[in-house]
Amino acid sequence: MKLTISNLSKTYANGVHALKGINLTINSGMFGLLGPNGAGKSSLMRTIATLQEPDSGSIQLGDINVLTQKDSLRKTLGYLPQEFGVYPKISAEDLLNHLAVLKGISNSTERKALVTSLLHKTNLYNDRKKHLSGYSGGMKQRFGIAQALLSNPTLIIVDEPTAGLDPAERNRFLNLLGELSDDTIVILSTHIVEDVKELCTDMAIINKGEVLMQGHPLRALEDLKGKIWRKRVEKKETETYTSQLNVISNKLVSGKPTLQVLSDADPGFGFEQVEPDLEDVYFSYISKTAKELLTANS
Repeated sequence: MKLTISNLSKTYANGVHALKGINLTINSGMFGLLGPNGAGKSSLMRTIATLQEPDSGSIQLGDINVLTQKDSLRKTLGYLPQEFGVYPKISAEDLLNHLAVLKGISNSTERKALVTSLLHKTNLYNDRKKHLSGYSGGMKQRFGIAQALLSNPTLIIVDEPTAGLDPAERNRFLNLLGELSDDTIVILSTHIVEDVKELCTDMAIINKGEVLMQGHPLRALEDLKGKIWRKRVEKKETETYTSQLNVISNKLVSGKPTLQVLSDADPGFGFEQVEPDLEDVYFSYISKTAKELLTANS
């Protein structure tokens, strides 16, 4: 199974150009879509999920033309949006059963077996009688995956699934995603680099509605090998270094700024070469886009 997105563009009525000629080919397995808030990730996910029309372009899932065969796509789609509503006064078991009926699973024995299986798979079986209003954020996300799996989908979209989860719930949720079939396309849309690092064998970085890169995370790391330099500095020095060097990230470590610099050669100033991680890959592309925009507007 393959998802092919070609020249996809979308401009909203308020003038925001959310998608600018997006081209992506996504194969079975876990695919990470990385980008900051407002990059166009949710716009792309909503378009693939047939919740909005693009201005131009095409989307093909196997033999299905997503833009003209919406019902066919929806039958094979599992979708967990960034925010989804649940009936607070109903139990997880009852709501899953109700949603299964809406999905066309009319045989009561088959439906009960499926609901029970999904509750076990998402580790919610012991809480199946509890009202959803009493679920934690992580439990609600796991319920969201359970409802997304009701129709045995070949395409699953999860949009910012770990935002707001505590570390334990985040790990539990990511482990659940990692257990999904290798025959399924799972698109994990997130701004959290660690989510992609731990799960995905293919990824893309998107910003300002454009795809900046696509490739295997390990290959992307290899491209940066020997080019990342680090130094802890005083706060008053950060502006000077930023004006002279290609600083791709600046984060506080024990209260002091730590700068990461992208450079083919030793940038001097006492910076030490370090092994790149996926966060460096992400920031190298995002910072490049920000600098290009700054130059264009100056």
